[in-house]
Formats: sequence, C-alpha cells, structure tokens
Amino acid sequence: MRNKIYVLKFGGTSIANIKRINYVANRIYSYVKKGYGLVVVVSAMGDTTDNLIRLARKINPCPSEREIDMLISTGEQISVSLLAMALHKRKLDAISLVGHQVGIITDTKHTKAKILKIKTERIKKEVNEGKVVIVAGFQGMTAHNEITTLGRGGSDLSAVAIAVSLNARMCEIYTDVEGVYTADPRIVPAARKIKRITFDEMLELASRGAQVMQTRAIEVAKRFNIPLYVRSSFNKKEGTTIMGKIPYIEEPMVRGITLMENEIKITIRNVPDKPGIAAYIFTQLASGDINVDMIVQNISHKHTTDISFTIPKSSINKVRKISSRVIKRIGAESVVTDENIAKVSVVGVGMKTHPGVAAKCFHALAKNKINIEMISTSEISISCVVKKKMGKKALRILHKTFGLGKLSG
Repeated sequence: MRNKIYVLKFGGTSIANIKRINYVANRIYSYVKKGYGLVVVVSAMGDTTDNLIRLARKINPCPSEREIDMLISTGEQISVSLLAMALHKRKLDAISLVGHQVGIITDTKHTKAKILKIKTERIKKEVNEGKVVIVAGFQGMTAHNEITTLGRGGSDLSAVAIAVSLNARMCEIYTDVEGVYTADPRIVPAARKIKRITFDEMLELASRGAQVMQTRAIEVAKRFNIPLYVRSSFNKKEGTTIMGKIPYIEEPMVRGITLMENEIKITIRNVPDKPGIAAYIFTQLASGDINVDMIVQNISHKHTTDISFTIPKSSINKVRKISSRVIKRIGAESVVTDENIAKVSVVGVGMKTHPGVAAKCFHALAKNKINIEMISTSEISISCVVKKKMGKKALRILHKTFGLGKLSG
C-alpha cells in the first residue's frame, strides 16, 4: 500500500476561489496520469472558517463549542464537493467524503479533538476502484456520532493521520509558500528556503511561530516516520522535505528564526512563596485547557514573589476567570496582563554541539538596544520575549547575526 498511495493536502489559500480549485484539479490530474492512487485532503476555502466564527459570535458572543464544530465543519464540505466536481469535469472518477464517512474517530474535546483511529476500509475501497478520494480535513466524529474539529491547522493533521493509516509513500502539503524558510520572507527579505529539515527542528519552528504546518501533524509524522513534502500550490518549484534524519556530516548550528506576536504575558503579583503554590496555579490553568508557554518566577522578597507566564491571546478570557479565582485562593495581590510583547526564537539541532549560541543571541539584541523580558531554552532552541514594537527588528537582526541569508538549502 505504501508504494501505491500518495496523500496530498491543499490548504485554504490553495482552493480560495474557482480559478484556484481548477488549478488544483489540474495538478491532481497530472498525478492520476502517472498511475498513483490518490487521497486528497482539503481545507475550507480561503477565510471561510474565520467568517463562520465571526458569524457565530454575532449571534452569540460565547457560543457552545459543540455548535461551533457543527458550524465550521461545513466549510470543508463545500471544498470537497467543488473539487470533486472539478475532477468530474476532467473525466476523472472522484468522490468527496466528510470526516464521519471516512471513519475519522476522535475523542469528545470539541474544537481541539484528538484522533483516536481511522477506519480505512472506505478509503481503500474507493481507491481500489480507481477513484480519487477527496477528504474533508479538520474534522472527525466521536464514537457517539458528534461532529468534532481538530483545532487550527487541523487539515494538516487529517492528512498525516490518513497517510499513516494507509501506510502511504509520502504526504505532500500544498500551501501558499514554496516551502519552509529560514524566517518569514514577508518580514526578512533575505530569508532562504530550506531544502531539508528534521522533524525536531520543524516542531520547534512550528511551536515557536512558523505557520507553515500544524505542530500536532508534525508530531504524528515524526512518530511514524512519514516524510512530509511542503511545496507551493501555485508553481512547480522544489519545496522542503521534512524528515527524520538528514545525512549531514555536521548539522548546521541554526536553521531558522521565528517570531510570535499572538501571545500575552500574565503576571500574578505577590504570590506567597511556599511549596505547592506554583503547582496549584498551573494545575488550575491546565484544568482549563490553557496552553502555557514560558514561565518566569522572580526572586522572593519578604516571602512573596511574582510569577509570569505567556499564553495564546485566544485564551485570555479563560485565563482571567481562572486567575481571579486563583489569587483569592492563594492570597496573591493581583493579576497583570501585557499584550505588548513578541517572542523571537532561534532554532537548530546543531545548537546541541555549538556552545555560545545564547551569548551570541543576547549580545546581538543588546547591541541593538533590544531589551529581553523573558528567556526560555530547550536543547535546540532559545526564545526571548521583547517589546512588540521591537519584534520584527529582533527577527531581522538575529537572522543576519547567524548568517541565515547565506544558506542555499
């Protein structure tokens, strides 16, 4: 099965209008003519999902997550049917399927569901009959027939999970960029496309702000060692291969720099400095399904301390509710939010064997009078929180500092 099936995924920008749907149909046609069995996963057209969410909030500012899933899952249903029609026009046998028809079974967590299993019988049957199977990404169904969605970028996860379930030869991700770059080329004109990158590096880049692929999709690809090929929907230029191990004699020290501007810093002031308090705070946040990123605890003064952490902007209302309850319980003074932040990150597997990367990073920012408010590190990344107005400048400076504009692949 692995040598016979390709899984292709096309994002929302790739099928944003009729012209682009026809372009995608022509590309699929070229694969069919080469004799490949195809499963095509698609997102909703353009900004459809965002528009549906805005519509929901005009009706109800706090809609239930179940009803949100019911609503936004319709976007992909439109996409799959239109693409199937475009293939029929080209005399190709194609069938469109939504999540429950494919057999994508998830847990019950609405808007952020996890895939439990995929029943591949229907897909295999249709492929074996010579059909192009077009699957609605981003969605699934619980064991009790409730529609769920997989979170932002969930069509990537749908594609990778299907590729794993079918033991596909490769999963190709078609998007509006030509591959993975050393930085966002819209901000850093000198950014260069990377020909090959490891799963670990791509995971760090994605989790630190690179918007090429969903983090959960990369995790699944890594776990099952399914190579990913990210390329443009709009031309036939080479893209970027994401893989387990790259046969370099020595791995590059730094592979990319990212910028995140969609996080908020939360500070809980005058927290009692005693055992169990931090555990209580972050347990409460976890119970609210809050994804906490960087954490800094200041030096204790007079038996109290300040604890700061960063969260996605989308979680701010939940965090405010939880934090107000927490400070009363632990006897802290107040909660302060700061939306005026950005996070710049340096990523590279080679950092494990190259000392001095952090010093070089901090020196470059200091030389350019950019103050660092928070720092976090992993084995292959360094992240710094700076003022939002300095974020893009910091990205360009670090990209130049590590010579990434000179890379050819």
